[in-house]
Amino acid sequence: MLTGRATGDRLELPHRRYYIDCCFWKTQVNDASASRVKGMVYLVGAGLGDAAYLTVRGRQVLERAQVLIYDALVDEGVLGLTPPDCDRLYVGKRGGQPSWSQVEIDRLLVEQGLRGKAVVRLKGGDPFVFGRCSSEIEALNAAGCPFEVVPGISSVLAAPELAGIPLTDPVLSSCFAVLSGHDPESLNWEAIAQLPTLVILMGTRQLGQILWQLQRWGKSSQTPIAIVRAAGTEAQRVWTGRLANILDRTRGEMLSPAVVVVGDVVKLREQLYAKECEVLSQGFNPQIRAPLAGKTVLVTRSATQSSTFTDLLTREGARAIEMPALEITAPSSWDGLDRAIAQLHEFDWLILTSANGVDYFCDRLVRLGKDCRALAHLKIAVVGKKTAKVLQGRSLVADFIPPDYVADSLVETFPDDLEGLKILFPRVESGGREVLVAEFTDRGAQVEEVAAYQSGCPATISPPAWDALQRGEVDIVTFASSKTVKYFAQLLERESRTHPGVRAAESWQSLLNGVCIASIGPQTSQTCRDAFGRVDIEAEEYTLEGLVAALVSFSKRR
Repeated sequence: MLTGRATGDRLELPHRRYYIDCCFWKTQVNDASASRVKGMVYLVGAGLGDAAYLTVRGRQVLERAQVLIYDALVDEGVLGLTPPDCDRLYVGKRGGQPSWSQVEIDRLLVEQGLRGKAVVRLKGGDPFVFGRCSSEIEALNAAGCPFEVVPGISSVLAAPELAGIPLTDPVLSSCFAVLSGHDPESLNWEAIAQLPTLVILMGTRQLGQILWQLQRWGKSSQTPIAIVRAAGTEAQRVWTGRLANILDRTRGEMLSPAVVVVGDVVKLREQLYAKECEVLSQGFNPQIRAPLAGKTVLVTRSATQSSTFTDLLTREGARAIEMPALEITAPSSWDGLDRAIAQLHEFDWLILTSANGVDYFCDRLVRLGKDCRALAHLKIAVVGKKTAKVLQGRSLVADFIPPDYVADSLVETFPDDLEGLKILFPRVESGGREVLVAEFTDRGAQVEEVAAYQSGCPATISPPAWDALQRGEVDIVTFASSKTVKYFAQLLERESRTHPGVRAAESWQSLLNGVCIASIGPQTSQTCRDAFGRVDIEAEEYTLEGLVAALVSFSKRR
């Protein structure tokens, strides 16, 4: 672990521009407040992208981050480890695509760190392996901002290992070299070509030039070579061949992000993992047998929702990208709910149809100086296993859960005679469940509807989700409520107007061509038909687990 702190007012830096910029930052900070509390900046290696390969220290830091500054190659599952109120700042850093300049990122790190925040600068791989950390550390040092470097598992070592390729061998390779293929002209190929094993990062764009240089300086055209794409993720794939034919074998394939391994050690892959290589035509990847392996699933959810569904998908081998499509906030007024809580003794039943309803109702109960004892005389009905589980977390047990987990079926299976019952129904402020309320009322119950929370459309779309849709990487989009369907459509339409791309120029619906639409239940399915004209998958059991099971079944049929 490396930590750093400025030790004086002036630091001599090797790059003049950083000295000038950092002096500006220090002047601004000193003028604003000499006693300002400094935060901490963590330069964290995200490893291979999959959260399973994140270090324990990296996970600890992410779980308490207040500000997250991340690159394009960081997986959404890792981003989901940050707290709900963490500010996420996307700075790009993907080859060939618009990105922040390094000077801008340096400035951003210092500005956020000097505001007293816990700032995480999340980089793919390891921060000190082609991670441009020196520039950021110089800027932080010059501004007097404390920092810590948290190592990550570099694809330099992990990609060959996950492809079944040892980098050293007593006979075939006594050493190996790591190089960047970003600028082949700057490298000493005469010396490089003499080494037994080469590991090349960022080399797929210049692969032809690299192959030519190696053969020009003495590497045999029959030297084995492997290209490992997206190592350690569900999208991992391995191509092997010789210097002479690897271009033909990968023609038309999307190779990036990839690690290239050159040397006789590549032959060991087939010797050590002959069975796996025969069965797994996509490459040596233990996860490839999972039902959803190779599938990218876009998960629409509320901005504060936990990543439980993402975890379920990941266990089945999917690559999950989370896209907040719903923001849950307090209602515009607490008056209705406060009056209802003050008169709880008048009600016979409490109906809660969502986890949000449970949380906001119980939080307000406590805020008004009451606890679960105030509900002792009430019976509670909830819709769905998840809602029941959240209620249990509040030390309350539901008296009734409808068997098919649909709110509108509550009346048909309700355990009590409804005539004369007084029912409290905390719900979303914008309304909904009209059928439920109408049926209860028709059968003689008196239903008191009160706003407990509000839902709305997020201001912006998640950059990783938008990028994946634009590049046509998404196989399935999942919806667990009708509102996520509506707001998802709004976000796509708004983003297509603001940043029209090649595909989005036609219509935002074109982004969903060839993408499976998956719904958690009948109501959500109908909203999908209204918004998209179709629904391809519907869960038989209207739960997140049921939705995952439907995806697995669909994938197996395909």
